[in-house]
Amino acid sequence: MRQALNEAHKALEHDEVPVGAVIVCGERIIARGHNLTETLNDVTAHAEMQAITAGANFLGGKYLTDCTLFVTLEPCVMCAGALGWSQISKIVYGASDEKRGFTKFAPNAIHPKTEVVKGVLEEECGELVREFFRRKR
Repeated sequence: MRQALNEAHKALEHDEVPVGAVIVCGERIIARGHNLTETLNDVTAHAEMQAITAGANFLGGKYLTDCTLFVTLEPCVMCAGALGWSQISKIVYGASDEKRGFTKFAPNAIHPKTEVVKGVLEEECGELVREFFRRKR
């Protein structure tokens, strides 16, 4: 999760919502991503989407079985759907997202065999996002 937080700080440096993600496969980070929605002017450029694409490219296929995603904020419905299609084995997230998180709106969007772990470094991950929006308002 620390590596995902490093990615979130990269997003923050570019005035993006500070969310970061990494994908681990076989004890090795194979993909990294952070929010790029403002930079790319693309609403789909979430950290998870960046990491999914990079991970699939690294593995040479569309499935991320035997991989774990670490992400600082609970995935949204769009990202959960993409993670479901990728058949990722495990999702570990830091802070919950009561406003946009998949567990509220689409808890079945992920693959039925995907394990979900929440609350890892929750306070640190959540505070980064809260502080970002405090400064914006």
